[in-house]
Amino acid sequence: QHQRSNASLALQLSHTWLQRRCLPGVINDAISTLNTLQDYGAALKELKSKRHLQLKTTRGFLERAGLTVDELDRLNIIHVTGTKGKGSTCAFTEQILRNYGFRTGFFSSPHLVQVTERIRINGQPIEKELFTKYFWQIYRRLEETKDAHGGTMPTYFGILTILAFHIFLQEKVHLYSLGLTMTPACFNRRPWVCGISFLDIDHTDILGDTIKQIAWHKAGIFKPGVPAFTIRQPEGTMPVLEERAKEIGCPLWVCPQLEDYQAECGPLHLGLAGRHQRSNASLALQLSHTWLQMRENSFPCSTVNNGGMLQATAFSPSPMMVKGLADTEWPGRSQTLKDGAVTYFLDGAHTLHSIQACSEWFRETAAEHERNASGPVARVLLFNVTGERDAAAFLKLLVPCHFDFAVFCPCIAEVSTSSEFAEPKKFDMSVEEMLTCCWDNERIWRLHNHLDDNGDNPLLTEDRLPNLPEHRGDTLVFPCIFSALQWIIQGRESMLADQAKMTLPVKPSFTAKAAPLREASEIHVLITGSLYLVGGALKHLDTASSK
Repeated sequence: QHQRSNASLALQLSHTWLQRRCLPGVINDAISTLNTLQDYGAALKELKSKRHLQLKTTRGFLERAGLTVDELDRLNIIHVTGTKGKGSTCAFTEQILRNYGFRTGFFSSPHLVQVTERIRINGQPIEKELFTKYFWQIYRRLEETKDAHGGTMPTYFGILTILAFHIFLQEKVHLYSLGLTMTPACFNRRPWVCGISFLDIDHTDILGDTIKQIAWHKAGIFKPGVPAFTIRQPEGTMPVLEERAKEIGCPLWVCPQLEDYQAECGPLHLGLAGRHQRSNASLALQLSHTWLQMRENSFPCSTVNNGGMLQATAFSPSPMMVKGLADTEWPGRSQTLKDGAVTYFLDGAHTLHSIQACSEWFRETAAEHERNASGPVARVLLFNVTGERDAAAFLKLLVPCHFDFAVFCPCIAEVSTSSEFAEPKKFDMSVEEMLTCCWDNERIWRLHNHLDDNGDNPLLTEDRLPNLPEHRGDTLVFPCIFSALQWIIQGRESMLADQAKMTLPVKPSFTAKAAPLREASEIHVLITGSLYLVGGALKHLDTASSK
């Protein structure tokens, strides 16, 4: 009888514990603690100065977290690197393998809206409760051992990498895809297959400022005897990849064109838009096909020579592969969101090649939408870049899109953030410095378009007719993404999240400039230049409306 009161107390305690475990504030504690480890400037400085210590340090953090390198080898890794397309390639690959019934894990960087997007199981961001549970398991082990190791803790990215492996082991995934720029070797000792997506100039402060130097670093994922695949790369890079493959003893295949695959259903259809996705899809087909062969011990080992360049065969994709390519989703990359009269075109392009591809995709896709419009359409560019990227070169490639307005803002979602998942400081500069960059970008855009002080373009010709009768080519700068979007839509649609927010004040001159937007039958908005900009925009948009 006396146990009944104990049981009642136990019920109350367990019920209260479960409730508190799911409270947003409890989840946010984990995110806030994680954010304390984020210091972009300090992390970059350390990476440059202590690169030779990276492997030793990472292995030490791994052991302190209670993980071993041998455990990681059980994860059946598919490792993809590259400058552009690695995330899309992994998304295609894991969608294909999920169709075969495998439980997949996927780790990528950066995230768009919430940090949980970086760690995915079966294509979905890890649940917040699971993220919180596993984060504290790892963090407390590291915290408890830091005094014995000079007080050191991993960086923001380092602890997320360890956390991802811990989660994949605990959740018993069959395989995981790794789509990252750089990965310590101890996390990738024995992949089953590797891939290199498109190489371009980016992260020059870490990887070097020539395409050959970047190719040499990316080829560091090659492992002796482990099959690797690459798409056709820019001039000068293929010899570097081939030399590295021979040096390491890695068999390297070049993927065929997507058109070369003969599917029974006819031409292959992709869930991701843009011509540039076709090479990513071909790479994904080779990676998934090889992984399946390795699992069944049917990979033709006779073709694994001492390294070098080979031509991959265009096989006949299975129905699961065909469906996987068609069903793939990867937000923020050639993504279209439509709500009423406003259509958003989102692409996190941040290299010259990807901006060129984005420009071509937008021109083709927007033109299709405009053919069905009932009246004039206003085209708006929302743009920003981060780091030391060449904004002038990017903007020049976007001029042929014939925008009616160019809007610039920092990659800050809103002026005052009180979100459940607070974001870390991403940039090593103040808000004032970011706004100065936006003003510089506005000036560059005006020069590219030959705009006078009134926004008029004196060089308009009959073969460059504007979308609107009174095209003025206006440019504007806003302090955050929310205020920029608020001005662009002119209150005509409902996709912006949290409509109860206080409306941000807008200068009278900005209100006057918006007259063509209010008169247009539709508004087409291209958001590009940075994944952080796209992510900040998606925070305010309903991604469930994605097409």
